[in-house]
Amino acid sequence: MTSNPPSHVVLVHGLWVTPRSWEHWVPHYEARGMTVHTPGYPGFDIEVEALRENPDLIADLTVPETLDHLASVITALATPPIVIGHSFGGTLTQLLLARGLGAAGVVIDSAPTEGVRVNPLSQVRSLFPALRNPANRHRAVGFTPEEWHYAFTNTLTAEESRAAWDRYAIAAPGHWVWEYGLFANLKPGHQDTWVDYAADRVPLLFIAGGEDHIMPPSVNRSNARHYERSPAVTEYHEFEGRDHWTCAAPGWEAVADHALEWALAHAAGSPRPAPTTA
Repeated sequence: MTSNPPSHVVLVHGLWVTPRSWEHWVPHYEARGMTVHTPGYPGFDIEVEALRENPDLIADLTVPETLDHLASVITALATPPIVIGHSFGGTLTQLLLARGLGAAGVVIDSAPTEGVRVNPLSQVRSLFPALRNPANRHRAVGFTPEEWHYAFTNTLTAEESRAAWDRYAIAAPGHWVWEYGLFANLKPGHQDTWVDYAADRVPLLFIAGGEDHIMPPSVNRSNARHYERSPAVTEYHEFEGRDHWTCAAPGWEAVADHALEWALAHAAGSPRPAPTTA
């Protein structure tokens, strides 16, 4: 049992960005007395500008490598942290919790784990830049400013969206989109993003943005419903009018505060399953 509220927060970024995407959340949570960690995926822990110059550095990165790296960060902490993940970071957060890690988890605009079969048209259109060429499976693939505006920042003006693209956007491993995106459920056997939905774990909150194009609310609702057989707490909350860039778009403070307050409330006294290996 966790005898005291968690004092650590681990923020897990998504694809097409780096830990820089959490730059507003770090001082915000530190002001609340939390110790904040923003681990990058292997190879993502350099500046945005450097990754843009050499995206091949991350083209061959795998999900198991990334998951093991994040797990090592969490297990090195003195006490179990709150784990908050955005986009594909939400998928990774679910996988980390399935290993028995963390005191509570929050996933924001989460990419789905295996078995979620909801694929709205806006999601297909958002992912099309990576999927339109099979050769992208072996490349790091980025969004143009216009593609970013549709997929990430559709509630912002063109100027606001371009500013976000300039500061944060990078390429991402194309095979992640091909392997774990729209085609994940067409393959036999379990993939790297499979979890046992019926297993016990720490509490988990899904947060969705009502105007998210790339990971719409229907995807997050379906993902949350998959955990219905688990004895663990699983809840869903939707912020109306927010897009995929909800962690940095105006009003992000409300999302950050809701995530932290929910996690602190539900982590207190929650059982922590014994950590497991992959």
